[in-house]
Amino acid sequence: MFLGLRVVMYPAPDVVASKAWWTSVLGVEPYFDESYYVGYHVGGFELALDPHADPVHGPVTYWGVPDADQALKRLVAAGATVREGVQEVGGSIRAASVTDPTGSTVGVIENPHFALPESPPQAGSGPGR
Repeated sequence: MFLGLRVVMYPAPDVVASKAWWTSVLGVEPYFDESYYVGYHVGGFELALDPHADPVHGPVTYWGVPDADQALKRLVAAGATVREGVQEVGGSIRAASVTDPTGSTVGVIENPHFALPESPPQAGSGPGR
């Protein structure tokens, strides 16, 4: 069912401060920068900032799936409860999330545009690199 990791989305109630911090740490500007979502390409995957998410719930990891509806049904059949049903988030990308039986949040994302890079990209020049 899972194709691999795709996105880690961090709550960012102060999206301006979060964007400044992550830009400094990563050493790159976001590829997508709007008031409702900020996205960075990092090593072929996405680090995202969500100004509407509550930090109490922590970041959410989204696993790539070929069909978000089927993945959601399978997770619920395995004992998870729906946190957010399947939604189109733009560009034919569809995502959903569940709470697993132990209380953790698991996200799934169907992204027809996603492709792993052929070779690893060069690391950013931010601190710790």
